[in-house]
Amino acid sequence: MALLTAHQSVVLVIDLQEKLLPAIDGHEALLQRTQRFITGVRECSVPVIATEHWPDKMGSTHPALQSLIDTTVAKQHFDATREQAVLDSLPSERHQVLLIGAEAHICVLQTGLSLAQAGYTPILVVDVIGSRLESSRQAAIDRWRHHGLEIVNTEMALFEWLETPANPAFKKILPLLK
Repeated sequence: MALLTAHQSVVLVIDLQEKLLPAIDGHEALLQRTQRFITGVRECSVPVIATEHWPDKMGSTHPALQSLIDTTVAKQHFDATREQAVLDSLPSERHQVLLIGAEAHICVLQTGLSLAQAGYTPILVVDVIGSRLESSRQAAIDRWRHHGLEIVNTEMALFEWLETPANPAFKKILPLLK
């Protein structure tokens, strides 16, 4: 596998919605990690797309994240790739799709597996995913590995995108990681 590059990457935020997030194990910490990650993502000029599962029932993306997202797409399927609007929102020149969100073992996993089948390189950002139960989150990670898909964490992604501390974004991202 190659290193991540900012110009080939896009971040897909899966279903971090107002009504779902409180049910997620450690949701407050997950929300904070998500905010830090997406803030760093934006400093690296990587597009951020969010999905909202049944927003009329599950609410909008959490207000703390809305201003950090470039595009939001509603969906009805657990697997976001079953929605043409989601596929259309992915920039054609960006094949590295970093997935974050909830629930890790349902929507995040199904979307990642389908992205791989569609020719993308799905990459799970392991410290920015959640499920109602930690055992379900771990099951998602195990299945992700079973299928040979890539897993990174926040620091891995951001530092690969930065490439060097000489990058002007480095000084803005470093405090996010401390």
